[in-house]
Amino acid sequence: MHLKCCWLKPFAVLSNIIKIVLMYSYINSIRYFLVGSNHAETKYRVLKIDRTEPMDLVIIDDKHVYTQQEVRELLGRLDLGNRTKIGQKGSSGLSRAVSAFGVVGNPIVISLMYLALATVRRQDTGTRVFKSIPCFHNCALNFNLGSSYSYDLSHSLQYNLTILRMPLEILKTETTQTRQESFDIFEDEGLATQGGSGVFGICSEPYKKYVWNGQLLDIVKNTVHHDWLLYIIHGFCGQSKLLIYGRPVYVTLIARRSSKFAGTRFLKRGANSEGDVANEVETEQILCDASVMSFSAGSYSSYVQVRGSVPLYWSQDISTMMPKPPITLDQADPFAHVAAFHFDQMLQRFGSPIIILNLVKEREKRKHERILSEELVGAVTYLNQFLPPEHAIIYIPWDMAKYTKSKLCNVLDRLNVIAESVVKKTGFFVNRPDSYCSILRPDEKWNELGGIVVPTGRLQTGVLRTNCVDCLDRTNTAQFMVGKCALAYQLYSLGLIDKPNLQFDTDAVRLFEELYEDHGDTLSLQYGGSQLVHRVKTYRKIAPWTQHSKDIMQTLSRYYSNAFSDADRQDSINLFLGVFQPTEGKPHLWELPTDFYLHHKNTMSLSQTRRSYTHWWTQGVLNHLPLPYDEVTCIENRRKLIVKKYHKYEEEIDIHNEFFRPYELSSFDDTFCLAMTNSIRDFMPKNVGIDPSPFTVRKPDETGKSVVGNKSNREETVLQRKTAASAPPPPSEEAVSSSSEDDSGTDKEDEGAVSQRSTPVKMTDAGDNIKITENIVQSMKDIYGINLSDVPSEEDFTIYTRFVHLGQNQHKQDKSSQQLYSKHHVDGVINITHISSFSQDNIYEVQPPKADKKSVDIFHAHIQAGRGIMQPLGKEDILMYREYIRNRYM
Repeated sequence: MHLKCCWLKPFAVLSNIIKIVLMYSYINSIRYFLVGSNHAETKYRVLKIDRTEPMDLVIIDDKHVYTQQEVRELLGRLDLGNRTKIGQKGSSGLSRAVSAFGVVGNPIVISLMYLALATVRRQDTGTRVFKSIPCFHNCALNFNLGSSYSYDLSHSLQYNLTILRMPLEILKTETTQTRQESFDIFEDEGLATQGGSGVFGICSEPYKKYVWNGQLLDIVKNTVHHDWLLYIIHGFCGQSKLLIYGRPVYVTLIARRSSKFAGTRFLKRGANSEGDVANEVETEQILCDASVMSFSAGSYSSYVQVRGSVPLYWSQDISTMMPKPPITLDQADPFAHVAAFHFDQMLQRFGSPIIILNLVKEREKRKHERILSEELVGAVTYLNQFLPPEHAIIYIPWDMAKYTKSKLCNVLDRLNVIAESVVKKTGFFVNRPDSYCSILRPDEKWNELGGIVVPTGRLQTGVLRTNCVDCLDRTNTAQFMVGKCALAYQLYSLGLIDKPNLQFDTDAVRLFEELYEDHGDTLSLQYGGSQLVHRVKTYRKIAPWTQHSKDIMQTLSRYYSNAFSDADRQDSINLFLGVFQPTEGKPHLWELPTDFYLHHKNTMSLSQTRRSYTHWWTQGVLNHLPLPYDEVTCIENRRKLIVKKYHKYEEEIDIHNEFFRPYELSSFDDTFCLAMTNSIRDFMPKNVGIDPSPFTVRKPDETGKSVVGNKSNREETVLQRKTAASAPPPPSEEAVSSSSEDDSGTDKEDEGAVSQRSTPVKMTDAGDNIKITENIVQSMKDIYGINLSDVPSEEDFTIYTRFVHLGQNQHKQDKSSQQLYSKHHVDGVINITHISSFSQDNIYEVQPPKADKKSVDIFHAHIQAGRGIMQPLGKEDILMYREYIRNRYM
């Protein structure tokens, strides 16, 4: 992630002062010592864990910040004091056990998670956890766990930047309260915060729903300093670079999987008693103008949408070993109790309107998916009776299977219409006001945009909730189309395109489509056990003919995963999330016949309070709609913030020095992500004369993807070209529809498909390798417009010879004889007319020229613009700009 925490005046986001990013574990006969440091390795903390207490977890945090020299002395004394014999070097008293990057819980180290699970506090639970260790190797929890030391991944960008605009008076009040209620080592050491030189730091609590190690951290949360705690999310995080005539724009996709009612495909369906649904994922697309990397002066935009199972009590019985088990409604819910809990959560986090896009089948010979549609319509109709009409839940049913089979209808065209209406209702977030050009020549679509317009930009209010049966293939395609529509508005708001519209087969959309396919593959593997079956190309009906055979193989893969390995994956998820707690005298995790009672708390104890059947929302939510209640400045939300004041020159809050470390030798490879997907390198054609704009429509076979990547990817691309040249034409629309997820009685979305990029083809023939090189390596003239290997012309060669001759003579002469050489012509030294603005300009020293007042004023104005302080436009500037607009567009 390139989203870094920055300090603003007078307040800023506070991640953690010296967040532990490096950790080393040492061990002696009675204790473990965890030594953590910040990124620059200038500040250290030490955590001590007692090994002599078999029944209790004893952790000691001395709350002291050590320097590097102090830590070395401390470890040296510990090593010396724990040796068996004084002065004996052979048997060290302190040995280094492991290196890691953060404490995830109880205490689990992120790099060696299973070791911490094996080191339990009670001997009677040791065998249970040891037997559970293989589960973590075989499930998706080994991957796609994300964390950040400087950015709260559990919240949206809109939330993280909204708390920065909290009024200063509130911050001063909260600072006093925080100092009384919490401890901090800087207060103990007498941190100086003098007068107006202080900076307010804001740290918000993570959103627990998307934190996957919250239960693991509860035991040590109140014992150790918060710098030790590392909150992780599960889902997907991808980033690509969109270059617009050299201007870098980062496109980031973050998917946060809910830790509530989490599990695998057939074992977790519908919702639990608290309104948490299965396979609930919040997807956020962030656009960042990377030319200015600052939260205060930079330009950012984001759009959020959600997927999740239908919020009802329903399930599918897999004991019959059917590829498509029948859908069963487990409990009657006439007052939509579960749906009320679920939509109340959404109103609090996203505001209104809540838009439901239901993609399940409406017409079936045998009632199957339609059962869910009928129940969901009834629940939404009941809940909308009690909501104000302007904040009612919007329900959009659309049978995507029916449109896929039709020859007269284009699925993506219909989805594009739905996406336009959805984005206009919800709006999106951008942290800068509308540009002056959009005011002069407003776009019709832009004026109809929803959300809330504030002086600092725009806020998204409400969210789109998309679902089908599994919330995998159909849902991912629908989310891509909505995201593509929102991306156009985001680019327009940042002043990067002239109209909020993007076409298919452009470099920008290809980059975004690949990002969404990776996003869909990852989420599908986590929940369904295989990658996506049907992609955007399938619904555009341009998928290659080899895709059908891949669909069959992925169908078998998904069926095998659901039948044989999902139970073990579900057990490991229950163990990791703390849903199952090993207890003496009770059955082991693998001995439970079902985990139903673990996820439905009302089966173990009855709730003392029952929510009203009519006023089903949380008190206070409706008062602030359409704004989300979580982003409103109120007493309850302020309690979730930690506000502290620091001196603005403190080393710990200097994010630039912390990350870039200018005082030491570093490399670009370690500091910047150079391997990021790039629109020019990976998608733009390499032919001379091609328009470099990423918004130009290309031919389907025009792409730069064939000349990038590793060797296997290039070989695979070449092989696909050869195969496509000799292969029969792609299948007709009937053939594509016959293999789609919605065409037959068996929904193949529940079965899976191999990614088009997931099976690399290896070639071993040396002759083919030579041909590959000829195909992918272009001449230098094709790329740069000049062939550097050609013999230079005589004139160029003469100029270069004079340049070398001048350098050689300049090296021989000394400064004492410079005046003599300037007065008298010396053979071998060429007299060149001095045209530089630098009075002293040679290879040894340079005397900078004196800048006039006008140049200094222009430079200061440029610096102020970088800080977000714009100079007022003069009368001449406004007249010139209006003349330009009149000549260009009128």
